[in-house]
This record gives sequence, structure tokens and C-alpha cells, in this order.
Amino acid sequence: MYRRALLALALTTLASLAIAQDGRGGRFDDDLFSNLEGDWSLTRSIGGKELNNSASATWVLQHQFLLLKMRDAGIPSRYEADIYIGYSRARAEYVAHWIDNFGAQFSAVGRGKRNGNSVEFRFEYPDGPFFNTFTWDPETKTWSCHLQSVAKDGTRKTFARDTLTRQQ
Repeated sequence: MYRRALLALALTTLASLAIAQDGRGGRFDDDLFSNLEGDWSLTRSIGGKELNNSASATWVLQHQFLLLKMRDAGIPSRYEADIYIGYSRARAEYVAHWIDNFGAQFSAVGRGKRNGNSVEFRFEYPDGPFFNTFTWDPETKTWSCHLQSVAKDGTRKTFARDTLTRQQ
């Protein structure tokens, strides 16, 4: 009887350790954003122009975040961004820390919920919210990002569209 109780306690303890958790010792393992790991060609449609950029994503900070590095093709780059994508289990939402070469004044934290193969991140700025929707297409194995600003009347306006294609 004592051995059964001890075994049951041990199994319960092991099961609770296997449950995903926030904080140290936890991992951000995600069946959606794990598809973003690797090297990408990024095509950005912005202001009637099409720009070719590169992107790469790798797990960092003990697998707490996926770091997406975006760079334009200029030498030196005119635009660089590092986006740390993570997940808060306590809040049941994704988090994206967007840091780019526009500096600290324009860095922001976006939050979003998953809807199928998409996550729409909402970033709060002094002049209003900004949205970036990441969508994975499992058939073509590509990502798209729809970036939208919000006008004073509340309507959304496309700022840019990105397409990420895995580099060979």
C-alpha cells in the first residue's frame, strides 16, 4: 500500500514537471512559430515599391523566445529589426518585443492571440495602435505579415506586406 502511494506521488510530481510553465525552466515550444526557425528571403511591399530583405529566426534565452532578425539588402542596412517572440501561459497570449534601428522611442511590445495559423500582434504607440499579423501557410511553407496602421477614424490602413520564403 505504501509503495503504491509513493509511486502515485512520484508520477504526479513528474507529470506536473512536464506541464509547460512560464519562467525559468519553462520552454516556449510552439507548433506555429517553430515553423519560423531558419533563414528566409523576405519580400516587402511598401509604398508601391517591392524591397528584398533577409530574415533569420533562432531560439534564444534558453528557448524562451524565438528571435527574428530582419535586415534590408543595403550595405550598410538602412533598416534592421530584432523581434523577440514568446508566449505567456499566464495570460494565454503571444508577446512580440519589436526593437529596430529607429531606437528606443519607437520600440514596442505587441500582444496577440492565435487564430488558426495566424497571430495578430497589437502594438500600442502614442499616435495609436499598430497591427502586425503573422500567418503561416503550411501548404506553401511560407509566412506572410500584414502590417497595418490605424487612422484617427479607427479604420485600418495597410502599411506593408511581407512574404517570407525559406532560403534553399
